[in-house]
Amino acid sequence: MPLPDTMYCAQQINIPPQLPDILKNFTKAAIRTQPKDLLLWSAAYFSALSKGECLPVKDRLEMNVATQKTDTGLSPGLLKILHKQLSPRETCSKEELQKKWKGLCLPMDQLETLLSLGSFGSDINWMEFFALGCSALGGTLVSSLKFACEILTEDDEGGAASIPFNTFGQLYTYLAHLDGDMPQDHIDNFLRSLQAQAELQHGRIKPLDFIHRDDMDSSNDSRATFSGAE
Repeated sequence: MPLPDTMYCAQQINIPPQLPDILKNFTKAAIRTQPKDLLLWSAAYFSALSKGECLPVKDRLEMNVATQKTDTGLSPGLLKILHKQLSPRETCSKEELQKKWKGLCLPMDQLETLLSLGSFGSDINWMEFFALGCSALGGTLVSSLKFACEILTEDDEGGAASIPFNTFGQLYTYLAHLDGDMPQDHIDNFLRSLQAQAELQHGRIKPLDFIHRDDMDSSNDSRATFSGAE
């Protein structure tokens, strides 16, 4: 028996007025983010949308940077998403980090490497994990902190990429402590040497203030310290 024509009348098809904008925003977000697994990322996107959470969306389309291996998974844009999602609280749970990481289609083995390197437990200090994420991108101490500035800055794109000096000091100290060969007095002296410059810049520091400094790392080959994070 054929179904009645009224089953297909316009009055019975209720299309929410917000749907076109939702689909348009989703399409634009997918193009900007370029997820490796569209279905997995889409589930994370609409789950966050329904809960009013920060969406797993890059600010802009990004290309692989020269210092970044193409198979690293993590990128500056993806690390920035994670920072937006997880930084509102000082700590996050390992389970929450794994969920957000998976929603960005990042390799789980890379996450486990970073968690192992930082000796994290069930509760994770976000800024410490963020620092390790920067080390996975940069490889060296200088490059890692340059990435941190570029990701955390509120300056306009192409600007100085400055961040609060206290935040820089926290990240530098944590990464430097991963190097068992770097004495505490070297860390303290380096930060003191930058403080005067930061005070001239309203308490902020930018990559140009440190990327050409020879005393940032006490070792001759700073890359060796962070190679395990890649």
